[in-house]
Amino acid sequence: MSFIEAIVLGLVQGLTEFLPISSSAHIRIIGEFLPSAEDPGATFTAITQIGTELAVLVYFWSKIVRVVKRWALSLAGRVPRNDPDARMGWLVILGTIPIGVLGFAFQDVIRDVFRNLWLVAIVLIVFGVVLGVADHYGKRTRELDDITYPHGLGMGVAQALALVPGVSRSGATTTAARALGYSRTAAAEFAFLLAVPAVFGSGLYELLHAIREPDANPAYGLAETAVATVVAFVVGWIVIAYLMRYLKTGSFLPFVIYRVALGAVLLVLLATGVLSAF
Repeated sequence: MSFIEAIVLGLVQGLTEFLPISSSAHIRIIGEFLPSAEDPGATFTAITQIGTELAVLVYFWSKIVRVVKRWALSLAGRVPRNDPDARMGWLVILGTIPIGVLGFAFQDVIRDVFRNLWLVAIVLIVFGVVLGVADHYGKRTRELDDITYPHGLGMGVAQALALVPGVSRSGATTTAARALGYSRTAAAEFAFLLAVPAVFGSGLYELLHAIREPDANPAYGLAETAVATVVAFVVGWIVIAYLMRYLKTGSFLPFVIYRVALGAVLLVLLATGVLSAF
């Protein structure tokens, strides 16, 4: 049964990681309705996100390789530091600092306090509305190569808010980008690129933690977590391809409505005692 649950959670992770609806919130909520009826935990969530980030590497492989290569060459002075791909490398590094610092400093709070379902419900609604406002009123005049260092840092700070389940890593970064006037496709692509070091960093850190302390995550062992990670990779790759096509003509409104509705339902379930906060 634990392997079946892991497959279900891997599907959920893959389906929700790249949509601005918060994969960590969905993992947290769905876990309550599985036969085990318990929180899969921050460790399980972080490790399975490695699978979805591998999907980012596959989908954007040529882009990522070019960025890394040009960034490395810029260090040696063989390409200008203002080269668009070299700049992207620096932007990703700069934007990763906030979540790296805050994630390390507040790891105990992330594993415990932030997983309160009351908080998750409120965050789903509030940040859903913020995304809707930013997407509706934000201009679409800037593209990926127009990102400045202050904007990159600002989007990195927004990404750090996703340490709270319900915010959504892609949703927070995209919201900041849309508010700053970037197109939907540019906002989504930068969100994907920015997430790579942060997710791999947290995922590998939690993986080492799980190996050293196998009893720290009683919900699922390493074998079940590995299965969920593989499923998340396959499903995540499909979702990226769909989302990038959709954003060429579609808006974030459907995701905004979904977030608000899910948050409202979750509040009702908590208020009526169907679910407990922890």
